[in-house]
Amino acid sequence: MELNTKVNIAGVELKNPITVASGTFGSGAEYGEFVDLNRLGAVTTKGVANVPWEGNNTPRVAETYGGMLNAVGLQNPGYDVFAKRDIPFLKQYDTKIIVNVCGRTTEDYVDVVEKLGDEAVDLLEINISCPNVKEGGIAFGQDPKAVEAITREIKKVAKQPVIMKLSPNVTDITVMAKAAEAGGADALSLINTITGMKIDVERQKFVLANKTGGLSGPAIHPVAVRMIYQVANAVNLPIIGMGGVTSAEDALEMILVGASAVAVGTTNFHDPAATIKIVEGIEDYMRRHQVSDINDLIGIVK
Repeated sequence: MELNTKVNIAGVELKNPITVASGTFGSGAEYGEFVDLNRLGAVTTKGVANVPWEGNNTPRVAETYGGMLNAVGLQNPGYDVFAKRDIPFLKQYDTKIIVNVCGRTTEDYVDVVEKLGDEAVDLLEINISCPNVKEGGIAFGQDPKAVEAITREIKKVAKQPVIMKLSPNVTDITVMAKAAEAGGADALSLINTITGMKIDVERQKFVLANKTGGLSGPAIHPVAVRMIYQVANAVNLPIIGMGGVTSAEDALEMILVGASAVAVGTTNFHDPAATIKIVEGIEDYMRRHQVSDINDLIGIVK
């Protein structure tokens, strides 16, 4: 049986529904010797700011039951290095490029998005879990008015489709999804990490210098599936699902409740070949269930 694994995200066709979660794959070069990037639907880059970010103080990563906490703080070399070094590297491969954009003010985001307009990248993923320094540090993604406003400002200048990456650290994620849709978002990705904390009981201190960090890994997967289901039934936008995906079964759960594509994150750290195994696992599932087109599976569990 001939399989069609192509999916469409806001007019951009991916050869299969698997990409990587921002911040877990660098910008591709680190994994190039372990993974054939040509086999991925897309590569999602580490967050890119308009200027270099140093990130948070160490220690900033800790293992937890079923996952990890990170408070890296979106350390990145800034747009200029990214454009000169990482985009040319990724253009060598037959895969789509999703650039994750971060910022501390709306102007920061707009600056990066404007500059990317002239680059050969396919989609922009906007990380609105960043603290809005002009609003006292609350994340853009925790205020629906801020979500709609920043989406609208970015859409005014963006030349590529805009994916708004939603934070799960809210009372009702569908409110944020609807705000992004109202602002003109072309697609959504969810979920980002869940805020957590770890204590060293012997030293009686916080494990992370930042006190809190973002929880990722298998522990958050059921939460992610639930939120994807809610959002898929609340808005009419394509969704890239993420959160604790370690297997083809995990990815298929997200697809069945409404995700058009799936990003693999934390599991890359202990199994660099996980993405390829998941691509092959989805193909095996389609053959076993006599499904010739992956799109026939998207959102069929209601």
